Amino acid sequence: MSSVTSNSNDPVIRCDSVYKIFGDNAKKMLKESGGSVDAARFQEAGCIVGVNNASFEVYPGELLIIMGLSGSGKSTLLRCISRLTDATAGKIFIEGEDITAMNNKQLIQLRRSKMGMVFQSFALLPHKTVLENIAFPLQVKGVNTNDSIARAKEMIDLVSLSGRENYFPRELSGGQQQRVGIARSLAIEPDIWFLDEPFSALDPLIRKEMQDEFLRLQGVLSKTILFVTHDFDEALRLADRIAIMKDGIIEQLDTPANIVLNPATEYVRKFTEEVPREKVLKIETVMDEVHPGDAVSDVKVSKDAIIETVAETVLNASTPLSVIDESGQVVGSVSAPRVVSVLFGGRSIQSSGAFS
Repeated sequence: MSSVTSNSNDPVIRCDSVYKIFGDNAKKMLKESGGSVDAARFQEAGCIVGVNNASFEVYPGELLIIMGLSGSGKSTLLRCISRLTDATAGKIFIEGEDITAMNNKQLIQLRRSKMGMVFQSFALLPHKTVLENIAFPLQVKGVNTNDSIARAKEMIDLVSLSGRENYFPRELSGGQQQRVGIARSLAIEPDIWFLDEPFSALDPLIRKEMQDEFLRLQGVLSKTILFVTHDFDEALRLADRIAIMKDGIIEQLDTPANIVLNPATEYVRKFTEEVPREKVLKIETVMDEVHPGDAVSDVKVSKDAIIETVAETVLNASTPLSVIDESGQVVGSVSAPRVVSVLFGGRSIQSSGAFS
């Protein structure tokens, strides 16, 4: 996950009351509703609500994951922001420019210079080989043939397609085609990536490798990423913030820890209730203040450590451990009872079975 300093940056993406409603009477009904859209009533009138009054900002270097069940509107929202689908109402700004007002020529230029996309439909060029498909967008941007081919070969190695450079899309499995799409997107290294279930067809080992690669690239390049997934483990591993959608509405947009600890709605609570807290929460979310005279161990843990990674050390300590920041300064303490209380939702230590 990247380190996002939202307060000191202008947003890369800003959505202002974005609606997407499918149906012949969509705009008329939306106007009559005054922006208060009841999905059931619209459906009775023959309209389907894809996105319902979405307003949020995405900041430089942020990886925002959009989650929800099938039909929640997550992919529709992504397509509206990339303007592959036109919103019914609202404004969408990319680096301060309203893309809903752009003409086709301006949109093409924006996509070539700023955006990389991987969607569920692979959109590979059937008459081009794997190597040519990956190199093609680089050549469109003006990269010379030798450099574009060299970069494409690096991406082929990354997604484990070595030996299939000269295959055509029809000769690949669905998972292999998706890997080509991922490699093509990574090759461009755009400012903004739009990713719709990019790893869904990959086997678990390759999926984790691709997640690792995204985290590595994010650490080095700090790109702005909108990423749609239905996999909560994937979201927790990758996201700076998560937006959870239901019936076109963003129920909550927050950090993974806040979504798990402080669900904004009953739907979010149910959505997250099975999430293992120790895989999400950092030590800083469970640490206490240190006061003069407090007994603390010489053993230190980072405030940014995920609880799961240091749980054994904390739970086996007889006194609270010191919690340090990036500079090594003590910023708090963490104790076994406190960790158990948070992980088990306030249940007593005795009933949790963590201590005798």
